[in-house]
Amino acid sequence: MARGEMLTVFTYDISRNKIRRKAAKILEDEASRVQKSVFEVRMTEARAAAVSQRVAALLDPGDSLRVYVIGANGEHRTRVFGDAVPIEPRSGYWLA
Repeated sequence: MARGEMLTVFTYDISRNKIRRKAAKILEDEASRVQKSVFEVRMTEARAAAVSQRVAALLDPGDSLRVYVIGANGEHRTRVFGDAVPIEPRSGYWLA
């Protein structure tokens, strides 16, 4: 995990399909989609702010974007059940 990265969760409620697709595209380029409107990623606070601003700029009145930062203690206590995508591990991936 890069220095200063935190587990960050983005979730939105966007009414218009066109805007929702644009927001999803921005988030899919940065994070892992874990539900239709929920994305997880490890990133710095500055990167999370930049991504948040890009999505927030699309929102219409009544739409919302929430960004949750999960610290080490909260992440340690987080559980995933069922067919859910597991939380992205702290280390990088190695392909053989």
